[in-house]
Amino acid sequence: MKNFNPADNIQDLQYFGEFGGVNPSISDSSTYTFLSAKTMFDTFEGNMEGCYLYSRHSSPSNLYLDKALAAMEGTETANVSASGMGAITPTLMQLCSAGDHIVSSRTIYGGTYAFLKNFSPRLGITTTFVDITKLDVVEAAITPKTKVLYCETVSNPLLEVADIAGLAKIAKKHNLKLVVDNTFSPLSVSPVKLGADIIIHSLTKYINGSSDTVGGVTCASQEFIDSLKNVNSGASMLLGPTMDSLRSASVMKNLRTLHIRMKQHSYNAMYLAERFEKDGLKTVYPGLKSHPSHELYASMINPEYGFGGMMTLDVGTLAKANELMELMQAKNLGYLAVSLGFYKTLFSAPGTSTSSEIPMDEQIEMGLTDGLIRFSIGLDNNIERTYQIMKKCMMELNVLTSESVLME
Repeated sequence: MKNFNPADNIQDLQYFGEFGGVNPSISDSSTYTFLSAKTMFDTFEGNMEGCYLYSRHSSPSNLYLDKALAAMEGTETANVSASGMGAITPTLMQLCSAGDHIVSSRTIYGGTYAFLKNFSPRLGITTTFVDITKLDVVEAAITPKTKVLYCETVSNPLLEVADIAGLAKIAKKHNLKLVVDNTFSPLSVSPVKLGADIIIHSLTKYINGSSDTVGGVTCASQEFIDSLKNVNSGASMLLGPTMDSLRSASVMKNLRTLHIRMKQHSYNAMYLAERFEKDGLKTVYPGLKSHPSHELYASMINPEYGFGGMMTLDVGTLAKANELMELMQAKNLGYLAVSLGFYKTLFSAPGTSTSSEIPMDEQIEMGLTDGLIRFSIGLDNNIERTYQIMKKCMMELNVLTSESVLME
């Protein structure tokens, strides 16, 4: 870990455009020509490095981004896709066949949960959802048919932290693949260095950072990515979640500033989390010592990038949460919107939005309360000013009432 800095790996990549540009040229073609029929055949069979056939297979623009993201995560290669779900679902379908079993964290993105709970059983693939923070419970859920352990580094939306090194030992012991969604913690955590096999990101979020593009990536071994892209049996190839070349080029440009943005997101989130916890609000942030996995997460992160930009506050009821979010939006503090990683703060009540696919009884069991607000803290220059405005909104709605937090 000490010798691995993902941002340096990104910085060390240099691409030259075909006309000498400092940005690689965008390949604005869906299909490519060949000088000989034999070369076309060899390319279709996957035997011609550097040749392109059809952009659903690969394109120069996508391969530039593949290489950069693989360097960031420390894997042999990567495969970008048209969305985060366009990375998650083919990856799991490639690893599993009818009759196979997955052990997954119970607190994951709602779309992933819905795929595992409602869709994959139609393919004969079943899933057991567990408290990923309890390694004994995880191991007890494994059966002879289990093929995959699945988790998020920091879970959506409860911000539980997965012990990736501990899970990797279990996966290796039982000959399973450990798949980690690292969307909430790019640069901060390098799961491959902790023993994970496959890393997934929604590029839509922090990596792109401007809320103008939907994308995903699977970072893994050359062997696994080749299997995903196999023309006869590859889930990514045959399901077709291909990223557009123009979008690849856009994400590639934004990736270059990720290290700067993550530091500011983390700084701002820590600043707000410390103050709201001191004010008496139920605050969850992995950087707080009160977080049950704070010490674990501190041992996992690349410290200069901090504990990430995601924070939750519980204000008691859904009505109060909605009222507060509407007021914060009216005060220009951010947007009442799903997703994360934008330059402005985004906030939502996950129980009725990004986690609404999870049945209510299961939400209650995992501790997802009505009054929980998930914050993706933005890049605010004056975070003290932001804190004071947020606090004033809370005082106005009686979320905060103690004399100790009256406005100065």
